[in-house]
Amino acid sequence: MTRPLFAYVGSYTTPERHGQGNGINVYRVDRRSGAFMHVQHLGGLENPSFLALDGAGTHLYSVHGDRTEANSFTIDRRTGHIAPLNRQSTGGYNPVHLAFDATGRFLAVCNYGTDSLAVLPVAADGSLLPYRTLTTVTGTLGPHRIQQRTMCVHHIPLDRQGRFFYVPCKGSDVVIAYRLDPRRRVLVEANRVAARPGAAPRHIDFHPKKALAYITNELDSTLTTYRQDRRSGALTPLQTIPSTPADFTGYSTGAEIAVDRAGRNLYVSNRGHDSIGVFAIDPAKGTLAPRQWVPTHGRTPRFFTFDPAQRFLYVANQDDRSIIGYRITRDGRLAPTRIRVSVGSPACIVFSR
Repeated sequence: MTRPLFAYVGSYTTPERHGQGNGINVYRVDRRSGAFMHVQHLGGLENPSFLALDGAGTHLYSVHGDRTEANSFTIDRRTGHIAPLNRQSTGGYNPVHLAFDATGRFLAVCNYGTDSLAVLPVAADGSLLPYRTLTTVTGTLGPHRIQQRTMCVHHIPLDRQGRFFYVPCKGSDVVIAYRLDPRRRVLVEANRVAARPGAAPRHIDFHPKKALAYITNELDSTLTTYRQDRRSGALTPLQTIPSTPADFTGYSTGAEIAVDRAGRNLYVSNRGHDSIGVFAIDPAKGTLAPRQWVPTHGRTPRFFTFDPAQRFLYVANQDDRSIIGYRITRDGRLAPTRIRVSVGSPACIVFSR
């Protein structure tokens, strides 16, 4: 019998973030239609803005925007319901992203507000243990006087080989690769690459087969393709192109980025243009060419993700209290559906395993 599929949605809740969310909401997902049915609301949480699931699918973890902690939750795999387990300090202000190492024994967190990285061990029962040593992230700041006042470490995913964590630094126009030292429980810099001044690299994803990485640059709304040296972690830029159409002259910022599991298409969200851009990946070179832009039917598409089967793509419109679903066609383009979920200030969606 097929296990039920659940979606966990984090949100912004505080006035400082103009938050209209109420914590974490849980939905049962129809695998065929892609529809969401609400099954639980867990309140009492401030800005549970980014979420992660462990490999077994038995525990959920959150970081909290404009706060200083990470939380763990147990998951009832039959009902999808979550329950608080414990919390730990991240050692810094405004943790914005978290990701597991290859063993699942450590959770890496980036503190956007204080330019530091923490490694939280995960206990056998799924609870979080205290970090031991912070990694301070330093570099030359970019030219934007408001958006680049600090390093602004924005993302910390593990690459496909499980060797390097990559940290795009929006404030410093640099992307830094880190190795985990499991004995000292600390991240150690392995390599870094500079982006264009003022580009503000925000999020990164990786090709599933080739040694390639892709960055969405927030402030200049561009996408950069990099060749990855899998031994050293070094990135070498190959191409930079706009993430919005050539005839768009308004203000927009890049947000989320993802490559499909076949490595044929890349997707990016544009806040301002309020669209999802679909880009074909050249099978030989790995470079990008635009294929499609679809409207997100809501303001500020901060986040999007695929369902586990990659039949649907779901967009979290942060400033429009909505999640919009698209069907992914055979060639990777997006087709409209009737899927629309009302939820306050959605910031992240993860699916059960």
